[in-house]
Parts: sequence; structure tokens; C-alpha cells
Amino acid sequence: MITLALSKGRIFDDTVPMLAAAGITVDPAVVNSRKLILPTGDPGLRLIIVRASDVPTYVQYGAADLGVAGKDVLIEHGGEGLYQPIDLGIARCRLCVATSAGFDYQNAVRRGARLRVATKYVTAARRHFAEKGVHVDLIKLYGSMELAPLVGLADAIVDLVSTGSTLRANNLVEVEEIMQVSARLIVNQASLKTRSERLEPLLAAMRAASRAKETA
Repeated sequence: MITLALSKGRIFDDTVPMLAAAGITVDPAVVNSRKLILPTGDPGLRLIIVRASDVPTYVQYGAADLGVAGKDVLIEHGGEGLYQPIDLGIARCRLCVATSAGFDYQNAVRRGARLRVATKYVTAARRHFAEKGVHVDLIKLYGSMELAPLVGLADAIVDLVSTGSTLRANNLVEVEEIMQVSARLIVNQASLKTRSERLEPLLAAMRAASRAKETA
């Protein structure tokens, strides 16, 4: 049995059509249930539903043979024990720096001010500001990131942005893009060696589905 780890939300919603394009169906009735282990139309493949941040860990330790995770999650995880053979090009967004609309971010950076930055993407944020030579104190939060500048907890946030509507609703503005983010298919290194006959056709099908999506 091959196990594919997915997280609910955009990644799950975008991955299911790609599985279908690869000839693997998922029963909608099962998808809408509370089950955490889901069968597919392929009796040799099952899905497990985990938190987005946990997908790389399940794959790293072999509880799942493969998974789908965003580039942001993989940077925070570190990528140990994983192959990342395919950028699926799904769940696209960008990791950005945002501040309150009235905060002069560029001037603060030029003056060499030490900024307080709230984020759950600590590794990516630390790397970004270090490369720019900007001094920051990073404050790790797990949600409601937009609140931090509004109540004085932080000068800026680093968070994922898709349409920007949540920023605008909270009077925040995007001041800097750190990187584009999309979801990758990741594979356990040991599984790829020991179960290659089963995994390679699946990887080829997913790669073909990804290319077809790009040209559609």
C-alpha cells in the first residue's frame, strides 16, 4: 500500500483533480467525511489527512511514502530525508512582508532600525532579513498574523498572501515580496529506493498531470 499525505484546504482541493488526471479517483462522499485515512480508486493507494506543517514529517519518517507540501512548509521543515522531484504548480501564493498602511517600512530599513516581525515562517524570514542586512526580532505566531501590527506587537509581519484581501481588510499593505510559493510533491528517500516499481509510474503520472495543467 502506497500512502500519500495531504492537508485539507487548497492543497487537497488542487491535488484531487491532478490525481484524477493521473487516473486515480477519490470518492467525494469520503472526502467530506471526518475520516483521516481515505481510500482511492486505486486499491494500492490511500490518502492520509494531516496538518500542512506535518506533511514533511510524515514523509520523512516513512509514515507516508509521499506527500504534497508548499515550498514555505518545506523551508521551515528543512527538507531532511525528502526528495522533491516535482513542483506541481498548485496552491500558488507568495510569501511577503506587510505592515500597517501608515508605517514607513523602507525608511525604517534605510535607517537601520531594529524591527519586530511576527511570523510563523521563522526560518524563511530570518534568511530573508539576514540577506538584506536588516536587524529584526522575530516573534513566532501561529495565526491571526494581521493583528500583530494593529495592536503594537510587531512593526511588520511575514505571511502568505494570495489575493491580498485579508491585508486590505485590516489596513495592512504588502511592502516586500520574499518569494513565490507553490506546492511540491515530496517523496520518502527509502520508499523511492525500495518501492520504486510502484512509485515511479505514479510520479510520472503526476508529472504529466502537472505539465498538462500548465499548458491548459
